[in-house]
Amino acid sequence: MNRLDLQDRIAVITGGARGIGFAAAQRMLQSGAGVALWDIDAERLAEAAARLRPLGAVSTAVVELTDEASVTKAAADAIAIHGKVDILVNNAGITGGNGKLWELDPATWRRVVDVNLVGPYLTCRALVPQMIELGYGRIVNIASIAGKEGNPNASHYSASKAGLIGMTKSLAKELAQAGILVNCITPAAAKTEIFDQMSQGHIDFMLSKIPMSRFLAVEEAAAMIGWLASEDCAFSTGAVFDISGGRAVY
Repeated sequence: MNRLDLQDRIAVITGGARGIGFAAAQRMLQSGAGVALWDIDAERLAEAAARLRPLGAVSTAVVELTDEASVTKAAADAIAIHGKVDILVNNAGITGGNGKLWELDPATWRRVVDVNLVGPYLTCRALVPQMIELGYGRIVNIASIAGKEGNPNASHYSASKAGLIGMTKSLAKELAQAGILVNCITPAAAKTEIFDQMSQGHIDFMLSKIPMSRFLAVEEAAAMIGWLASEDCAFSTGAVFDISGGRAVY
C-alpha cells in the first residue's frame, strides 16, 4: 500500500463505523490524517474507534444525518476537538430494500432520499463555510453506479445517487475558486453489510453486470477516496470517478 500525503489533515467520514467508510478512515489514518467518525450506530461506532485509535487521532459522534441540529452539533464538535476539518467524505447511505417503484412504500422512498441526498446536503452546509475560511477543502461524495445507469427495483436508491452526482457538480462549480474541490465516486457494489438490505436476486443482477466478475473491495474504494482527499488531486473538481470493474466506462 502506498502512503498518501494527508499529514495533519482532518477528515469527517459519515457512515464511518463499517464498510467503505471504515476502510477510508483506516487508509487516511495510515497516511497521517486524523478522523472524525460519524455514524447512527453508537455500538458499532465505539468498536470502530477502538480498532482505529492505535493508528492516530479519532473522534466519534452519533449523528442522525437527516436532522439539521444533529449535523450542526457534530460539525461544531469536530472542529472544537480537532481544530479544523479539511476533508468531508459523504459515505453514509441506505438501499431501502428492493421493489418496483409502484410497490415501494412512500415512507421508505423518502427515507432513502433523505439519508442519501439530504444528508450530504446538510453535512456540506455545516462544514463548507469553515473550509472557505481555511481556503482549503476536499469533499468526496460516495455515489453509485446506480446513479449513472438506474438499477431496476431500486428507483429510490438510483434517484438518490443520481441526485448526489448532480449536487457534486453544482457545489464544485460554486467552490471552484475557493480552494475546495468536490468530486464523487460511482462504485459498483461492494460486498458489505448493505447487502443485508437487498434481495439475493438483486445482488445476482449487480454481479452479472460487472465485466470483472467480482464485487468491489472496500480497500479499493478507500484508495480512490484517499487520493481525491489529498493535495495530489489538484485540478479535478465536479468529476465522477468510475470504480465499477468495467460496468460503466463513461
